[in-house]
Amino acid sequence: MKKLLLFFTFILTVAFGIAQEQGSVKGKIVRAGSFSPLENVNIVNLSQVIGTATNNKGEFKIRAKVNDTLHFSYLGFKSIKVRVTSDWIKFGLSTTIEMTELALALEKIVITQLKLTGYLEIDIKQVPIVKNVRYSISGLPNAGLEGGHRSPGAVTKVLGAIFNPFDFLHNMFGKVPNEMRKLKKMKQDDQIRNLLASRFDRETLLVLLQVDRLDLDLIVSECNYSKDFINTANDLQILDAISECYEEYKVLSRGRKKRL
Repeated sequence: MKKLLLFFTFILTVAFGIAQEQGSVKGKIVRAGSFSPLENVNIVNLSQVIGTATNNKGEFKIRAKVNDTLHFSYLGFKSIKVRVTSDWIKFGLSTTIEMTELALALEKIVITQLKLTGYLEIDIKQVPIVKNVRYSISGLPNAGLEGGHRSPGAVTKVLGAIFNPFDFLHNMFGKVPNEMRKLKKMKQDDQIRNLLASRFDRETLLVLLQVDRLDLDLIVSECNYSKDFINTANDLQILDAISECYEEYKVLSRGRKKRL
């Protein structure tokens, strides 16, 4: 009887400890100095790849466990990361987090005016034309890769960029495999997708994938997406591009290993 009682006590202790380590946290985001609430601040749990946003009172609640990292971002404010502590979950208290406004400086924009002549055949030649071609590869579930301008070697370039075991993609995808596995979770979370669809600065992608800006641009470039796409795509489009490339990379890599 004593042994049974000790066993149940042990189970309850373990369950209570686990309950304390996981659950949700809540808080309020305010402007530093004035302490006025900030609405629609984007909050992403980098550890669990889920997101939320503050309401009109600056309040939020998000699922988290001890030692998870929360990333807070808001246009015109300095982004911050906050580690989830056991006390934050245990006591369920609302924590006030201050965000500091950035000093914004507008860059000089140069507008180049087209010199129109009035003759359609001449003027039409001044308009830049983007000629990016998407190639479909048999056996792959996605639409294929963008090969840039159409040329005889474009398809070979697409395959080579993914299939070469010594190239940049092989090193990058193997360097951060856990982060690459998060791609599916990112695409499944509506809050994160909505956030990325409205962003063009790559910041949230960088912290989610744990890569720097140079590596991110190189990944998309080595997947044979054009400079036009890289320069104009929003963060969600970049996410989809990397995800598609990674899935195709895995398929081709498995095929190569089977033949070895």
